[in-house]
Amino acid sequence: MTRRWLAVVPLALLFAPLPASAQVTGLDAIHAQARVGNKVCMTEHEHYGEGTMPTRRAAELLAIRSWSDFTAFEYGRPWGSYRLAAGKRMECSNSGKSYVCKTWARPCRPARLGPPRR
Repeated sequence: MTRRWLAVVPLALLFAPLPASAQVTGLDAIHAQARVGNKVCMTEHEHYGEGTMPTRRAAELLAIRSWSDFTAFEYGRPWGSYRLAAGKRMECSNSGKSYVCKTWARPCRPARLGPPRR
């Protein structure tokens, strides 16, 4: 194998898709959960995301992305959907040259993935 391939193979493994069982970290079990319609939500635990951009809409989208990325990292991809999140709040301010948006929400996941953990 050439040296180039020795460098590429570990990178390919790093970015390879994970099996479905590896997509949930299990850390979600430390927070109380309840079923809400067709989803399971954390009942008392919120996550936070923040974004700074030249326009308000771009700052909002970056705050949502920040929230989603960290939530998915901590609990697994099913929990990282801002669309499914409960109790969403967004606050934005304009500093003259840019907007800063902050969002808070309780993570939720589809209920079809299993019952709430207690």
